[in-house]
Amino acid sequence: MRAVLFLLISALMITSGASRLAAQNLAIADATVYTSPHAPALHHATVVIHDGTITAVGQHVHVPQGADTLQCNGCVVLAGFWNAHVHFMEPKWDDAAHQPAEKLEGQLQAMLTHSGFTTVVDCGSDGENTIALRRRIESGEIAGPKIYTAGVPIFPAHALPYYLDGIPVALRSKLGQPETPAEAAAFVDKNVALGTDITKLFTGSIVKPDQITPMALPIARAAAEEAHRHGQLVFAHPSNLEGTRVAVEAGVDVLAHAPEATRGIDEPFLRKMVAQHMTMIPTLKLFSQDKTIAQIRDLVNQFHTMGGRLVYGTDTGFLPDYDQSEEFRQLSQAGLGFREVLAMLTTAPAELFKVASNQGKVAPGMRGDLTVLTEDPASGDPIAFTKVLYTIRGGRVNFRAQ
Repeated sequence: MRAVLFLLISALMITSGASRLAAQNLAIADATVYTSPHAPALHHATVVIHDGTITAVGQHVHVPQGADTLQCNGCVVLAGFWNAHVHFMEPKWDDAAHQPAEKLEGQLQAMLTHSGFTTVVDCGSDGENTIALRRRIESGEIAGPKIYTAGVPIFPAHALPYYLDGIPVALRSKLGQPETPAEAAAFVDKNVALGTDITKLFTGSIVKPDQITPMALPIARAAAEEAHRHGQLVFAHPSNLEGTRVAVEAGVDVLAHAPEATRGIDEPFLRKMVAQHMTMIPTLKLFSQDKTIAQIRDLVNQFHTMGGRLVYGTDTGFLPDYDQSEEFRQLSQAGLGFREVLAMLTTAPAELFKVASNQGKVAPGMRGDLTVLTEDPASGDPIAFTKVLYTIRGGRVNFRAQ
């Protein structure tokens, strides 16, 4: 009897997941649509998604019979937002493989989908939990964003950040602190075998509020080379000039933060970063209360003006406050306009992760990932980016404002 009951429950779960995945035929009608960050707005336009892919965008398009239609007069349709720096490290994600689906979906909505995020990059967590969570999302059991994950980051030997002192012992024992290049490469291989997508290095670890320990260059270089051998991007937490120099010389692809200690990071150094095609995730909200925030904003602006790629990210999940308003305010104060911020949220991360052929724009052939706002950020108000009405992933509504 128990076996029969198990089979019935399993069948119901599979059927439920399949039906939720199949509900991907959707039309958003009579909206203002920005097909890309630099395209003019289309007014009174309709976007049609069939089987999870955008099939039509324009003012006079055919909506297939049976498609769900969202009447959207006055709303603004953009490509689905990315947050390229989040963490699934809070205790509420523990044992994600077995937690109730409704609970996890509510947590994802509170943390991410209510802010319009259809894709996120986890820059450090217990990989087993995060990959289990991703598996349940991709099966259709849970509505949530696409997740790329670093799994467990790599730290300098004997130099964990002081703010990790309170983490559970079980997680602390998993943290990578290789003492040799061979150990660093082996740690990357272990993460890759688990199913991770990127590698995260703490090239500058804040061991005390006023003390930063850099990662040894041979360790960082060995980890980066092994990650690149597996086709992974390498992210780094740099903290200061020395940590940033290690990241540059090791061949890191992405600074997961702007350096918070900017002293010594001058124009020639920034130009070297740009020449190496490095990407920066500003995470300005994280530093918004620092006395150096003006200098950090200026550094971000200089990097961007020189041609450096910026991608949106906020350290959400490490920061327990999930509100995105301060990040958009800070980016505006750093001199970035609506279209530049929209690129950070859409086309720039899609290019970074080499998925720009089907993500990052609102156009036929693109994946049906959309963020729908009630206010137009072109108005000049950066907070308009937070006025999310719908978050749609693959034609499926993951969040609907009440």
